[in-house]
Amino acid sequence: MEVHIPRNLIKQILEQAQDSPSKEICGLISGVNQQPAHCYPVSNRATDPKHRFLMDPKQQIDIMREMRERSEKLYAIYHSHPDTPAMPSTEDMEQAAYPDALHLIVSMSVTGTLQLNGFRILENRATPVDIVVS
Repeated sequence: MEVHIPRNLIKQILEQAQDSPSKEICGLISGVNQQPAHCYPVSNRATDPKHRFLMDPKQQIDIMREMRERSEKLYAIYHSHPDTPAMPSTEDMEQAAYPDALHLIVSMSVTGTLQLNGFRILENRATPVDIVVS
């Protein structure tokens, strides 16, 4: 399966990762007509390095509300694995509250370089999705 993501959204995610001292980022991407539309960075509230992905609940709710008001739907969730490859961990699978969304995992293990892998959660398994930047 192949998914096209606009270059401007990828650029926003890269800038967010570069601006974060910890490289621990997360956020939501909305969609219109099943196409990615807007990038919404969310504060990462993780305190345990083993669990680097914990969205600020209030921000997440506010963004979901804004998406509904703009007639957008959740398209993708992204978060980072700053020091390891962009592959889903056991915690990623367990925390998949929105299995229908595309899950994007970002790694900034090489400064200035974004490694981005996409996955869909199917039957509690991560199925890779090819990301095409357009």
